[in-house]
Amino acid sequence: MDAADFDFAPLRRIGWPWVGAAEEVAWQAAFAAHPGARPARVSEQHRTGYVLADAPDSGFRAESPPEWQRRPVFTADGVPLHERAAVGDWVLHDGRRILALLPRRSAIKRAAAGEHYQQQVIAANVDTAFVVCGLDADFNPRRIERYLLLVGGGGVQPVVVLTKADRDGADAAAALAALDDLRAQGVPVLALNAKDAEAVAALAQWLQPGMSAVLVGSSGAGKSTLTNSLLGEQRMKTAAVREHDSRGRHTTTHRALIALPSGACLIDTPGMRELKPTGEEELADGGFADLEALAAQCRFSDCVHRSEPGCAVRAAIEAGELDPARVANYLKLRDEVAGAADRLATRMAQKADARVQGKALRKRLDEKYPRR
Repeated sequence: MDAADFDFAPLRRIGWPWVGAAEEVAWQAAFAAHPGARPARVSEQHRTGYVLADAPDSGFRAESPPEWQRRPVFTADGVPLHERAAVGDWVLHDGRRILALLPRRSAIKRAAAGEHYQQQVIAANVDTAFVVCGLDADFNPRRIERYLLLVGGGGVQPVVVLTKADRDGADAAAALAALDDLRAQGVPVLALNAKDAEAVAALAQWLQPGMSAVLVGSSGAGKSTLTNSLLGEQRMKTAAVREHDSRGRHTTTHRALIALPSGACLIDTPGMRELKPTGEEELADGGFADLEALAAQCRFSDCVHRSEPGCAVRAAIEAGELDPARVANYLKLRDEVAGAADRLATRMAQKADARVQGKALRKRLDEKYPRR
């Protein structure tokens, strides 16, 4: 592809980060390694391949590279899940097959379900994550903190969006007060009626031309309703939630990138029940910066904040300055992140060992069977 002759304007409308050709060295190197290849953005991901977009409301199917079609493993020549393209990624293609994954500028990940450690990319190359939570039985500050941990760990700006503010019994003021600790740390929190286009306009500052955002939250939280309001049309399926627990059915069955009239892009995602950290997160990113700072004041550097003397965290709880439930969630997430970090380190060490053994084997073969 000759960048001088290529029209980047349609790509700009789906989040291309530059006015013209790629300006980052790593991206330029990828283009140089695949002359004639064209850029596109992953708009949908399926088991058998991908749907790519090179303009708004334009999609075409593309095959995965052969190495992505094999079982994802942490081996010297394996390709783990998180090293394969996900919705929001930029790739190079030849019209039929993806040739290369371009370096990510951000990525929201979680630990994938299963006994073997893997990371799953929820969305890539997004600027903002709208953490959507309904003002009904879905409202759960502890789950919001868990979402913030994953979002912040990916280098993405979180915005908490409390939907269903129009429902009978919804107490937006109480919900906002329950999230005061997050708001004090600069996390925007908005309560609105997702069906009201004027109310949804409050999100406009994060949906300017060229920006990309992702919606995350439980099934039934109102993500698809919010998407329809932003689109100005009823494109996404919606369904009523169960009365006794406000849980919804998976009306969104796969992640999809959607171009908005504002010139921004939005990734809608299915509700996620498991939100396990990958081990790469920082607790401060989960809205716990104040707790991390307080923990640094404990008498012992290895204080676990349960019964140790001189614990600044316990003292703050006893003084009524900290919510015990929030501290309990902080401790739980701290242990989960530490455990995931250990599993990640083990996996990376295994991959490094396999690489060393592979090089040694190739050396022995070259010595035994010299190339002519």
